[in-house]
Amino acid sequence: MMKKIVLVLFVSLMGLTLTAQEAKAKIDFKTETVDYGEITKGADGIRVFEFTNTGNAPLIISKVSSSCGCTIPKKPEDPILPGKTGEIQVKYDTNRVGPIRKAITVISNADTPTKVLKIKGEIKASEGK
Repeated sequence: MMKKIVLVLFVSLMGLTLTAQEAKAKIDFKTETVDYGEITKGADGIRVFEFTNTGNAPLIISKVSSSCGCTIPKKPEDPILPGKTGEIQVKYDTNRVGPIRKAITVISNADTPTKVLKIKGEIKASEGK
């Protein structure tokens, strides 16, 4: 009889532990908008979105895409372990004069699987050109 009680308690506790400890990756961005401000035509167009995996499972970013061909995002290839940081690099074509208003979509295994990041700013023509 005692063995049955111990077995039932053990199985019950295992069930509670498994549901309470469900492994999930979680992505927390330092900022979800990067503001280029006013920059000159031809200036450095590379900016970085920093993030941390605040979950308890490895974070895998499967796809990063932009709303236009003028913005080239680069995702991390390796999983980001819990508590570690990573970055998504974005390169904007700064030879296009005018306002910048673009979206970058990040798809991952995080508890929020789709995140939309934004870049904004304005590119001014070079002086004397």
